[in-house]
Amino acid sequence: MSTYLLVHGAWAGGWSWEKVVPLLEEKGHAVKVIDLPGHGMDSTPPSKVTLQDYADKVCQALDVFDDQVILVGHSMGGIVISQAAELRPRKIKKLVYLTAYLLQNGEALMQATQEDQDSKLGQYVVLSEDGSCITLEDESLKAVIYPNSTDEDVKRVKQFNVPQPTIPIATPINITAENYGSITRVYIECTNDLVISPSTQKKMYTQMPCEKVLSLATDHTPNYSSPHELVKQLLKC
Repeated sequence: MSTYLLVHGAWAGGWSWEKVVPLLEEKGHAVKVIDLPGHGMDSTPPSKVTLQDYADKVCQALDVFDDQVILVGHSMGGIVISQAAELRPRKIKKLVYLTAYLLQNGEALMQATQEDQDSKLGQYVVLSEDGSCITLEDESLKAVIYPNSTDEDVKRVKQFNVPQPTIPIATPINITAENYGSITRVYIECTNDLVISPSTQKKMYTQMPCEKVLSLATDHTPNYSSPHELVKQLLKC
């Protein structure tokens, strides 16, 4: 049996894995979720949050385990698991990118989003006056991020959404072949994703080759819309 550490994406929190955790546990696996700084129940002000803070939070969780962990990052969580992997390569059995930003050394997520001309999310994001965070217009949830989820789930998600700090996503990741590059990578692409376009996903896992590329015919958030199918893919990793 394996141990999974699940890292959420932008505007989200550990709650975003609530449908996935029990399914993995039913299969006998150990599962841990965290709230990154400024997300979920963590009240750190967005203006104070850095990419290093994100990575440190993951490293703290990794340090609790004696065995190696399968580290899963969703969406924005991709840059977080990459940076954490650079710091704790021996603690990680495998890195799994769930329709996530799989970036090369020196790249920043914000740059990657600006280059994704097929993404439908840009029209719904709002930068705060002080530039410290980005919020979403409510319509984006059903229109782009959770289009295949039920209205009830979308209503629930809306209650938990938090502003996304800008500093972490504007910061280039710093990874090396010696540390980060020593860990096996798997990419799970979502072919109906409106947030990170399928073409951008393919571009990333082509530039950063993975041991496996698995596919889900789902939207950006299979953790909500297709949890059973997602877990089947996670078990193949």
